[in-house]
Amino acid sequence: MQSFVALLGVVLTFGIVTSAQAETRIDIIKKTNILRVCIWPEYFAISYRNPRTYELEGVDVDMARELAGELNVELNFVDSSFAKLAENMTKNACDISMHGVGVRESRKQFMDFSTPHLSSGIYAVGMKRNKLIQSWEDIDQIGNVVVVQRATYMEPVMRDYLKKAELSVVESFKAREQDVEAGRADVFMTDYPYGHRMSSLTNWALLMAPEEKLAVTPYAFALPKGEPDWLKYVNNFVASIKADGRLKASAIKHGLLPIVAP
Repeated sequence: MQSFVALLGVVLTFGIVTSAQAETRIDIIKKTNILRVCIWPEYFAISYRNPRTYELEGVDVDMARELAGELNVELNFVDSSFAKLAENMTKNACDISMHGVGVRESRKQFMDFSTPHLSSGIYAVGMKRNKLIQSWEDIDQIGNVVVVQRATYMEPVMRDYLKKAELSVVESFKAREQDVEAGRADVFMTDYPYGHRMSSLTNWALLMAPEEKLAVTPYAFALPKGEPDWLKYVNNFVASIKADGRLKASAIKHGLLPIVAP
């Protein structure tokens, strides 16, 4: 009798575990009626909280709303940052990160990536009044100073790329533009969305692109690792927004058409 009771307990426990394992993230999202989307609210044209209206705007904000609409659930934006990206994905802070996340090998141990929806290379931002640097070809010259943010992929790329100009490395993304505006550097390196921000919101910034794209990085949506049903759903969503023009329309609205991925 005791053996039977013990066996029954094992069977019931196994059944509970199996049932819990069978519940996918999509099931949980629909059961709670909430899609939690991590964003970095300082990413202009991607996931940007407008300081005038305090409203969120950008292509990934638009796509988050589309995704929640397709799931027929409420949307909850979770303010975060790239520094917290790995923690977000491993500690269930959100269901998906949608803030122009670059697909990098160093991140793949912490998260899975959807099919890329954007793709940006490196761009330079300089001063309109600096007549010595008006195009990308003017940058790598003796006496010029190029500034990058530490630990970004721009740092190793520019160390290899520059042959004549001096490379300066700063700790924050704000310090890059401050150095250029103050005259401590001639240009800073960034991606297209941030370069677009500078040329759109300042009267001094000049955005410059290389003749051939440099260090192109695909941007995708980041998801918790090891959830194939959720990854498949999001990949189907990405295919849909590309095919029906929603992604392109949003990119045009936010000035990001040049970096829409095919």
